[in-house]
Amino acid sequence: MSSALTASITTAGVALVVATALPLWRRQSWWVRIFDFPRLQMAGLLVLCLLLHGLLVPHSAAAWVLRGLMLLALGLQVWRILPYTRLARQQVLATTAAQPDQPLRLLFANVLQPQHHHEGLLQVIADADPDVVLALETDDWWQQALSPLQRSHPHTVLLPQDNTYGMLLYSRLPLHDVEVSYLVEDDVPSIHATVRLAGGQPVRLHCLHPRPPAPAEHPDSVPRDAELLVVGKAIQADPTPTVVMGDLNDVAWSHTSSLFRRISGLLDPRCGRGFYNTFHAAHWLIRYPLDHFFHSNHFKLVEFKRLPRFGSDHFPVYIHLSCEPEAQAVQPEAKANQADRQEAAEKINASA
Repeated sequence: MSSALTASITTAGVALVVATALPLWRRQSWWVRIFDFPRLQMAGLLVLCLLLHGLLVPHSAAAWVLRGLMLLALGLQVWRILPYTRLARQQVLATTAAQPDQPLRLLFANVLQPQHHHEGLLQVIADADPDVVLALETDDWWQQALSPLQRSHPHTVLLPQDNTYGMLLYSRLPLHDVEVSYLVEDDVPSIHATVRLAGGQPVRLHCLHPRPPAPAEHPDSVPRDAELLVVGKAIQADPTPTVVMGDLNDVAWSHTSSLFRRISGLLDPRCGRGFYNTFHAAHWLIRYPLDHFFHSNHFKLVEFKRLPRFGSDHFPVYIHLSCEPEAQAVQPEAKANQADRQEAAEKINASA
């Protein structure tokens, strides 16, 4: 076997170990946080690298040390993603009601502002027939293109922007107590509103799309993390049934997402069901769960699904919830400890 091949396999193994270890560092720089995302892909590469290293690289003390580190890295990757497989316990139970008394159907899509395949999105919405629709990355063109929705969903909050952080909210249920907030950055809005279900139950909605940590967007994750945690603290103090929806520019299994759930007390319907990867729609090998629904334990699940691609780099997502009084007793909410609260306060203060 050539020394070049041996060196390549060894270098790949070292790189994968380092890439696995970097997210353990709480530094918020984009080049650290980016390795939160491809855990499934890195797990697959670690398996392949372990096999090749064991078969092709001569045994030595250094080789066995690297294999041990790769095995440890693989275990860490699997530990992070395992809750989002069918091997794990479901956080949100499926409803047993044949016809829920207080259903809520929500759909949202990041439209990819420069592309204009609005007919496809309107068809996806028509087929799903949600009560509430949220469209992200929407400018004035998209507001005009989606205006037919106002016939079926007349209650709206329309915030078109040309910086890819516009939001359009359409609802067939009346919207009350509407707030448009710029929680961390003055060009990144969020929408907060209350809808009243058919049975009379009020539900608080939080629609978010924080800026991601990326070279072209922001050098670190400070604004994203702070926005999530500001909302999380507000939710924790509010006993109203709650849903958070949006492109959070973070994966479900990241430390920040987990911290947000503990601070807010919300549940993730993905847990125990699957990844439901939503980005990138055009590249099946490089997909991550960036688009999220989190909700309080007042709800059980009727249906949760990724919808067909319509031209965007994100798939739309849809959830059908059932608000049930007994759900809280059988679905314990996430709990934050003092260390979580301290970390959240530090992250929020870092954005000030």
